[in-house]
Amino acid sequence: MNTVFLLLGGNLGDVRTTFRQARELINAGPGLIRKASSLYRSEPWGFEAESLFLNQVLEVETSLDPSDLLHALLAIETALGRTRKKGVMDSRNIDIDILFFNDQVILTPKLEVPHPRLHLRRFTLQPLAEIAPERMHPLTGQTMTQLLEACQDPMTVEKLDTADDTA
Repeated sequence: MNTVFLLLGGNLGDVRTTFRQARELINAGPGLIRKASSLYRSEPWGFEAESLFLNQVLEVETSLDPSDLLHALLAIETALGRTRKKGVMDSRNIDIDILFFNDQVILTPKLEVPHPRLHLRRFTLQPLAEIAPERMHPLTGQTMTQLLEACQDPMTVEKLDTADDTA
């Protein structure tokens, strides 16, 4: 079995419901969710948007290889109504990123793991450090707590009361 960490993100529509549906589809398909962070609210990163984003990190156990997992997650995004604009960062109802796949370093035209901007984004590091504070980044050798402490992202990330929004 493989241990992967996924980041859910979205800022369009009923994001809480979309996240709940995404978690259900992940459990029914590509893997079993072992841990889920709280929900976090943040400003868009890298572009302007009218509404704030919600994010959540999931620890998932899967038997899929990285390529098959990516295809399964893209299918879930599509099933939930995601439409992608090639090369454009934009508002979206759901985005599912693979942050880590075991301790592997993967660099292909379609997949880069660990996620290449993970260490730059407070909205990723805060929920990740919540559920896996001692997890080591395979390239930097730093824990998620250390990366969060060193993160220079000035964006405000607000932890929400999410007793009903975890796996």
